[in-house]
Amino acid sequence: MTHDPADLTVADYLGGAREMAAAGRPFLAHLLAEEAARRVDDPAVARSIRAQYTDPTTDRG
Repeated sequence: MTHDPADLTVADYLGGAREMAAAGRPFLAHLLAEEAARRVDDPAVARSIRAQYTDPTTDRG
């Protein structure tokens, strides 16, 4: 792992999101996935990432 966040890739952020989700940390997973989504150029891919890691603090009803 690198010490400079500017060197992190989309794959790094998604890997972190998967780890946080597996560790029961859904909000951290969401934040990491959101950063990954910001870094991709394809809007469809960004939507897909966001759909996989929705904001757990959003009240959906």
